[in-house]
Amino acid sequence: MAAVVVVVLVFTFLCRVVTVNGISMLPNFEGGDRLLVTDLHGELMQGDVVVAVDVLEEPIIKRVIATGGQSVDIDFETGTVYVDGQALDETKFGLRNGITVKVNTQEEMISFPQVVPEGCVFVLGDNRMVSEDSRYLAVGMIPEENILGIVFFRLYPFDRIGGIYG
Repeated sequence: MAAVVVVVLVFTFLCRVVTVNGISMLPNFEGGDRLLVTDLHGELMQGDVVVAVDVLEEPIIKRVIATGGQSVDIDFETGTVYVDGQALDETKFGLRNGITVKVNTQEEMISFPQVVPEGCVFVLGDNRMVSEDSRYLAVGMIPEENILGIVFFRLYPFDRIGGIYG
C-alpha cells in the first residue's frame, strides 16, 4: 500500500506521463512514445525538450532553441538557425545542420530576425518540414507559464527506454 501511495505522489507532484502524438519530433521522438515530464526543472535552456499547453488545441512537444532576451534568425537558403548571431549546431540534438528550410504552407509565418521576449521561449520541432512551431504566428514565442514541463525520460517503447538529454 505504501508503494502505491509513493507512486501516486510522484506522478501527482513530480512528473507526468505524456504520449507523443504525430511526427513533428522525428527522428528523436515518435508517435506513441511515452515520456516522463517534470515541471521541477529550473531555468529552461537551449536543447530542452518541452511540452507546451494552451498554445494550439492540443499540447505540443518541441525543442527550446532560444530563451528570453536571445535573438533568433533563420537563413532559409542554407537552413541555418542563428541564436545571438551564432549558427546553431543541431548535431548536438541528433539532427543534421541546415534542416530549417522554408516550407510551402498557407500558415502565416513570423519574420526574422526576432528577439525572444523575457519570460518566453522560441521552440522548433526536430522534423522541421511538418512541425508547427515558433516559426508560425499561430504558435509564436511561448510564455514559460505555458510550459507543462521538460521531458526527462522515455518509458516506452521499451527498446528505447532511458533518459532524455537536451
